Amino acid sequence: MILVTSSLLTIIAVLLAIPSAVLAIEVCAALFLRKTETAKGMTDRRAQIAVLVPAHNEAGGLLATLHDIKAQLRTADRLLVVADNCSDDTAAIAAEAGAEVSVRSDLTKIGKGYVLDWGLRRLALSPPEIVIVIDADCRLADHAIDRLASFCEQSKRPIQSLYLMTAPTGSRINHQVAEFAWRVKNWVRPTGLRVLGLPCQLMGSGMAFPWSIIRSANLSSGYIVEDLKLGLDLAAARHAPLFCPSALVTSTFPSSAEGAKGQRQRWEHGHIQLALTTAIPRLLQAVGQRNLGLLTLVLDLIVPPLSLFLIILTMTAIAAGLALLAGAAPVAFVISLGCLLVVGLATIVAWTSHGRDILPLRSLVLVPLYLITKFRHYVSAALGERISQWVRADRG
Repeated sequence: MILVTSSLLTIIAVLLAIPSAVLAIEVCAALFLRKTETAKGMTDRRAQIAVLVPAHNEAGGLLATLHDIKAQLRTADRLLVVADNCSDDTAAIAAEAGAEVSVRSDLTKIGKGYVLDWGLRRLALSPPEIVIVIDADCRLADHAIDRLASFCEQSKRPIQSLYLMTAPTGSRINHQVAEFAWRVKNWVRPTGLRVLGLPCQLMGSGMAFPWSIIRSANLSSGYIVEDLKLGLDLAAARHAPLFCPSALVTSTFPSSAEGAKGQRQRWEHGHIQLALTTAIPRLLQAVGQRNLGLLTLVLDLIVPPLSLFLIILTMTAIAAGLALLAGAAPVAFVISLGCLLVVGLATIVAWTSHGRDILPLRSLVLVPLYLITKFRHYVSAALGERISQWVRADRG
C-alpha cells in the first residue's frame, strides 16, 4: 500500500512540476529579461477597422464604453454593437450613441461565441481590414484602438491588449487577491512570453484580428471560455496571438458578492474544463505539427488559476510528507515541496513588482483565510457545482 501511494504521489508531483516550471519561467522572464516597449501610436494612415461590441443587458455601463471607442475611431471605421437577448434598453442606447446595432434573439444558443459569430456575419456584408473586439463593460486608455490596429496590421497576426480587471473602491480581500491574480495571469505572464518571443492567450476583450484570419474562425459555440479556445484554434492554424501591453483595456469586478463569485466560477471552471479536455490532444497536435506557438499556449493553459494551484501544491506536499513519515520514498515529497517553493517564490516576486499597490503587506495575513474559502469553493465544484454555460455576471 505504501509503495502504491508513494508511486502515485510521485507521478502527481512530476506532473505538477511542468506547470510550476512554466509559471516560474514566465514570471522570471517578465521581471528579469525586460525589453523596451515601443508604443505603436497613431499614424497618418492605418487599416480600416470595425469594433465589435457584444452586449447583453449592458444598458447601465454601455454608454461610457461607446464614448471611449468613438473617441478613437477614424472616418472610415465602424462600430457595431450586438444586443444579445437583451431585456433592457441596450439596443436603444447603442443606437442613440451613434453605433450600428444588430439585435440577436436566440435563447437556444447562449454564449459569447455565438454573439461574435453573429456580429462577424453582419460585418461580412462590408468587411473591414481589422476587427477589434471590446466587451461592453470595458474602458479604453488613450490610443488603445490605434495601437492594436497598428500592431495587427504590421504583424498580420491576432493581437491581445493588456486587459486588466480592477477591484471596486473599498472592496474586501477577495477582490484584492483576485485583482492581483488577474495581473499575474494577464500582465506578468504574457509579458514574459512576449520577452521570450512567444505568443500569448486571448483574454476575451481588447482583441484585434486581421479579417482574413477571423472570418474563417469557428466561433459559433457555447464554450464559457471562448477566448482561450479561439486562441488555441488560431495557434493550430499558425496564427498564434501576440501581446500588445501598450494598448490598455480595463474593466471592474462586479461589486456584488454573488456577481463576483459567479464571474470567477465561470472563468475558473471554463479554464479547468478546457485544460482537462483539450490539453493532451492539443499537445500531440503541436508536436505533430512542430508548432511552437500552439505548444506554448498549451503549456500556458495547463497552469491552473493561481489560488487553485497553490492549494493543490500545498495539499500534495502535505500528503507526500505524511507518506514519507509512514515509510514512503522521499521523491514525491522533495518534488512537491520544490514545486510549492518555486510557485510561492514566483508569486512573491510578481507581487513585489505588480501587487503591492493593490494588495499591501498588511493584507497578506488575510490571504490564508481567502485560500480556505476558495478551497471550499473548489470542493463544491468537484462535487458537481459547476457552470456549464456562459452566464453574465451580476453587476448589481
